[in-house]
Amino acid sequence: MSGPVLPKDRDVWRIAAPMILSNVSVPLLGMVDTGVTGHLGSATYLGAVAIGGTVFGFLYTGMNFLRMGTTGIAAQQFGANDNEGLRSSLGQALIVALLIALALLAVQRPIAQIAMQLIGPEQQVKAFALQYFSIRIWSAPGTLANFVLIGWFIGLQNARVPLLIFLTVNVTNILLDLWFVLGLGMKVDGVALASLIAEYAGLAVAFFFAVRALRNRSGQWPLAQLFNVRSYAAFFAINANLLIRTMTLMFAFAFLTAQGARLGGVMLAANAVLMNLQHLTSFALDGIAHSAEALVGKAVGEKRRDALEHSVRLALKWSLIFAAGFCASYIVIGPMLIRVLTDLPDVRIAAREFLPWLIISPLISAWPFLYDGVYVGATRAREMRNLMLISTILVFVPAWYLLQGLGNHGLWLAFTLFMASRGIGLHLTYRRKVLPALELR
Repeated sequence: MSGPVLPKDRDVWRIAAPMILSNVSVPLLGMVDTGVTGHLGSATYLGAVAIGGTVFGFLYTGMNFLRMGTTGIAAQQFGANDNEGLRSSLGQALIVALLIALALLAVQRPIAQIAMQLIGPEQQVKAFALQYFSIRIWSAPGTLANFVLIGWFIGLQNARVPLLIFLTVNVTNILLDLWFVLGLGMKVDGVALASLIAEYAGLAVAFFFAVRALRNRSGQWPLAQLFNVRSYAAFFAINANLLIRTMTLMFAFAFLTAQGARLGGVMLAANAVLMNLQHLTSFALDGIAHSAEALVGKAVGEKRRDALEHSVRLALKWSLIFAAGFCASYIVIGPMLIRVLTDLPDVRIAAREFLPWLIISPLISAWPFLYDGVYVGATRAREMRNLMLISTILVFVPAWYLLQGLGNHGLWLAFTLFMASRGIGLHLTYRRKVLPALELR
């Protein structure tokens, strides 16, 4: 009699393909926001929406632990066929998301004031940015609940519903952008209102499929767990570490931008162009990492070491294949992409000079991106946190300090060492500590 079936390539792509498509839809929305406000006859509106988008990007990126933590927990419960646990993980995460959203709404004015002080826009831009913020902040409950539901469905090995959620949010947002701004003559308020409505449209889709998924799984809602603070200990232990890890990563990217700014406006702009390529790479690699989260979590729930190790090998194989494809693409069309992203001659020249760092980046970045997914699926957030702190504080910042004499090349070398140290650290810790600690058969 043959043993249990191991994951196959198609299992990776069943999750990766929809998530890659979901990721690609996000920059499209940003382009539409930019396009509609860029045709209102004043740069003030464009600047206001850009500032508002930056503020919410920071806030919501920091809250992405709700998605990651829910995926790992739900995937393990799915593997263990624990229907009550699936209800508990969803309910707990939604309650926490709602409480965080209510807190954001309660302190929205201080958040807006601090953000404007840090960014320092001109008075007219500031007024419109505050208008945008005051409308879009009410999307917080919908946005954070969507994070939870997307993570929960990925944990259930279902990436089609997250794709539908993303598409509903982004297509609704785009259509309402065009209607409100170009059709009804609204300005910044129209862009913000479109985002607000779109989040709740996506949430309606998410709830519809969540109810349907739970109807097919026998069991009751564990109300005692949902309203017992002590039962949230494991949830908070995982998610607090994920929050620290995410904030540290955000610091690393902000540090790169800030140090580039000190080298002058041309270097700042050139680095911004190149970071667009870095983010483009991450869209594909994150999709495969989502597969790793789901497959690894399922294997841990089933307590199958063979399935876990096979899942990691499959996901790593496809991550490296994609990474090599991006390296080759940047060699061939990198200069063309730079020309598309900017028409400033000085910035184009500078970006081409530092393009080699982006050519080698995908093969280096593939490792930490993939292992982030592995650790999320295994719910080993503490190790993720520690390795991120070590790579940032003990590698990235000291390397930048020692390599300052190389200018922007030194900055990119320090960033490359940061990504490499993350990949090496995550790989070695997985083999020596995480895998043995899981006690799988």
